[in-house]
Amino acid sequence: MSKSNSENNTKLNRRQALLLPATAALSAALAQPASAADSTKTDTHQEPGNCSTPRSAIANTQYGKVRGFLDGAVFTFKGIPYGQDTSGENRWLPAKPPKPWDGEYPALIYGPNCPQHLHTWAIEQSFLQDWDDGYMSEDMLKLNVWTSSLSGKRPVMVYFHGGQFVFGSSYELPSHEGAQMARNHDVVQVSVNHRLNILGFFDVSEIGGPAYADSVNVGMTDLVASLRWVRDNIANFGGDPDKVMIYGQSGGGSKVTTLLGMPSAAGLFHRASVQSGGGGNFPGADLSRELARQIMKELGLQPNDLASLQKMDWAKLNAAGNAAVEKINPPAPVTSGPGSAPNPVPRAGFSPTVDGRIVTLRSFYDAAPEISKNVPMLIGNVSEEGNSMISRPTEAEWQARLARSMGEAKATAFIAAMKRAHPEKSIRTLSYGFNGITSRNNVQRMVKLKYEQKGAPVYQYYFTWQSPMLEDAGAWHTAELAFCFDNTKRCAQATGNTPEAQALAKKMATAWANFARTGNPSQPGLTWTPSDPTRCQTMVWDNHCRMVDDPEGELRRILLS
Repeated sequence: MSKSNSENNTKLNRRQALLLPATAALSAALAQPASAADSTKTDTHQEPGNCSTPRSAIANTQYGKVRGFLDGAVFTFKGIPYGQDTSGENRWLPAKPPKPWDGEYPALIYGPNCPQHLHTWAIEQSFLQDWDDGYMSEDMLKLNVWTSSLSGKRPVMVYFHGGQFVFGSSYELPSHEGAQMARNHDVVQVSVNHRLNILGFFDVSEIGGPAYADSVNVGMTDLVASLRWVRDNIANFGGDPDKVMIYGQSGGGSKVTTLLGMPSAAGLFHRASVQSGGGGNFPGADLSRELARQIMKELGLQPNDLASLQKMDWAKLNAAGNAAVEKINPPAPVTSGPGSAPNPVPRAGFSPTVDGRIVTLRSFYDAAPEISKNVPMLIGNVSEEGNSMISRPTEAEWQARLARSMGEAKATAFIAAMKRAHPEKSIRTLSYGFNGITSRNNVQRMVKLKYEQKGAPVYQYYFTWQSPMLEDAGAWHTAELAFCFDNTKRCAQATGNTPEAQALAKKMATAWANFARTGNPSQPGLTWTPSDPTRCQTMVWDNHCRMVDDPEGELRRILLS
């Protein structure tokens, strides 16, 4: 999804973002061990010999040497700089390359996150997601690398985190940890932090002049900078710069579709996966400039007072930005939430802007970009996208809610069809599935755009595995990540780490790794065929994995009627 910051607090938003004291989160982050290995879980806490810091865990980069550690035979490097500190005079300027260093940079812990609102959750959801807010700083242009060897040429999988374009981090969820992919699937895993919210998507070009022409999209040009780092350095970590896959979930999926249309990113990656997001209807330059003027009014600053903006505390900047967004935008659609299709009208906010230079089109909203025509894609979603573990509607309450947005007759037909299709699910779980169906329609729209290019193939999936943890949870927004990262043990609070979960994770992670390696996610015994708009061939990920033509087709067509 790619919505404005004002939508960050919608009732069914997947994050349910509320402000918490930053000091509490920082203390919690500092209390964590440096290694985020499976040994942090109680069932393996006493296993010996998992982690060491040998001199062999040192790699070269173009800026200097980095020292990591070995975690269960996986070379692990966390917090490697790919850009300089973005605070002060560097605010809203394109990322500057790191300054070379002498000696060995200690790449031993995750780097800071972009300043952002911290979060609280329903207790059930906190348990399932095991969220980590981490710690914050504007010196956040850091990335993480996991590899089984510093030599060789393995496919590279670069993951971009979710959180729309306003919050989140490379390690917000334990599922993002890349050791299992390096250990079991012979890939080099990378994850990235970058600028978000008003620090990454604020047009100060009228305030600061030509040097800030790209300010409204620096959150995206940061990702391009990280991919350039991968191109120039990943061979020193056993990776193949000619086999780079980018992928992301939710807002991360929107980052992927945006990169697919950015001229500056062309050639830096060779496969792309879009998961539970993508295809944002981003604002144009005029709307983003209007937002910038409104922000300056909210702050009471003169139109050209860049110096005050560069010194201002993030929280004050962000509050003014939120207030400005509220004044410019109409109310958010009633049906907005996890898995929803992009809004039909562009909205001002903190997301990419179609400026005609950095972002040249609404990629996978208006069109599939020609510059990535030959990049194979994998697109899909989960069945219970709307699960926040907060909503507990009765059938009557659910019907009334749907009727307000789609009318009584369509709401009645949709609920009846959901109950016929899934008699095993509770009303609560079925209600979470509404956003799963809207997301299915968004997936079909993107698949159609890609297919009609007549270039590289597009593969489609639908993740329907129902968690055994906490009845009614279903397959919630982010649930597939534990499986495509092969992290069911690390994410036992979500998966139970049951034999069924382990078997599914092996298949999914193998498919993702094969896609990175060859552009085809098939594996022995599980052929995954490309999708087309007529049959909508889809890999259904469940205890019984199988190809299905247009799963949930009746339900999604009701919403389109």
